[in-house]
Amino acid sequence: MKKLGRSLKYVYLGFMLLFLYLPIIYLIVFSFNDFSVGSGRRISYSNLGRWNGFTFANYGTVFSGDAGRSLLLTLEIAFASSIIATVIGTAAAIGINSMRKRPRNIVVNVSQLPMVNPDLVTGITFMMLFAFVNGILGRIGAQVGDFVKLLIAHISFSIPYVIFSVLPRLKQSSDLLYEAALDLGCSPIQALLKAVIPDIMPGISSGFIMALTMSLDDFVVSYFVADRIQPLSVYIYSNTAHGAKGVNPALATIIFIPLVSLLLIVNLRRLAKEREYEIQNKKVKMKK
Repeated sequence: MKKLGRSLKYVYLGFMLLFLYLPIIYLIVFSFNDFSVGSGRRISYSNLGRWNGFTFANYGTVFSGDAGRSLLLTLEIAFASSIIATVIGTAAAIGINSMRKRPRNIVVNVSQLPMVNPDLVTGITFMMLFAFVNGILGRIGAQVGDFVKLLIAHISFSIPYVIFSVLPRLKQSSDLLYEAALDLGCSPIQALLKAVIPDIMPGISSGFIMALTMSLDDFVVSYFVADRIQPLSVYIYSNTAHGAKGVNPALATIIFIPLVSLLLIVNLRRLAKEREYEIQNKKVKMKK
């Protein structure tokens, strides 16, 4: 019975992973499909499930034209907003962690509201905000550019995810670490940078990846905020909705490259640290 139960658990795990990753695998495989046969290299319902032959042509033109500009814009916004949101969110998490219990709980609950707020409400709110700001700045002949609007919007909805990732790591860390660094002659900034930040780096890395993922995945907020520029999600929607001209199928998969690379780097780094920690524990036990 135990072997049967163990086998069923592995079968269940396999089906769950298959359910989660099969669409992504399917998308990656068909990005090498020759969609140019009768469709001008575009994804459509008529050829989405039909294999026409293997080709690299879809990736050869991925950075050209409007599609390439949208992809580069998406990556620029994603990395810039994630870095800024990680810095702000980490500082906010450290400040929240140092507060007393009751005000800390209030601030934590308030900071998590953007995470449960519908994207539609967030997008319309940012659209109205920037319209109001540009109305005031227009009197002096100034405007908030589309790139800046997108950057601010993505930073705003990414910060709560960074706080959510860093706070648990801060709770696991000891306050004595900061105090010990001060006793050893570090200034408050040095103690923060050399003692606290390295100790909570796994939480910061997770927060950065979450912010990057949310930025790359965003459509609704970008759709309402951007006027004259189009991130990749908005570009794909504009060119596939209502029988439009279609898009390069490689665009749907190339966006996974930075995410997969970051996940591999972070996980390999974490595994290396865990292995080093286990080796040190074995050495300590042997000495005893």
